[in-house]
Amino acid sequence: MTVYCLAQISITDRAAYDRYQARFMEVFLRFKGRLLAADEAPLVIEGGWERDKVILMSFPDEASWRDWALSPAYQEISRDRHAGSDGVALLLKGFGAAPSGT
Repeated sequence: MTVYCLAQISITDRAAYDRYQARFMEVFLRFKGRLLAADEAPLVIEGGWERDKVILMSFPDEASWRDWALSPAYQEISRDRHAGSDGVALLLKGFGAAPSGT
């Protein structure tokens, strides 16, 4: 079942975050994920939003997400993400096959 990783972050050290961002795709492309959105200026349509960036990724299943997230290559670059930002990340379960008639 497809899973989605949704992260909302505040950038606290631009230089550290930029180092992470510069290496992100090189690592990410080795795995089965898809980067669906990475936006530092999302349009807030309801409520308040105090973060600087939102990131949305999809993976074929939770095991694929874990392969990426726990890989030595990602763990290495994520040090700069931790040093340069704080926020929240959620792993969301996608829907199975669409019901007939939809």
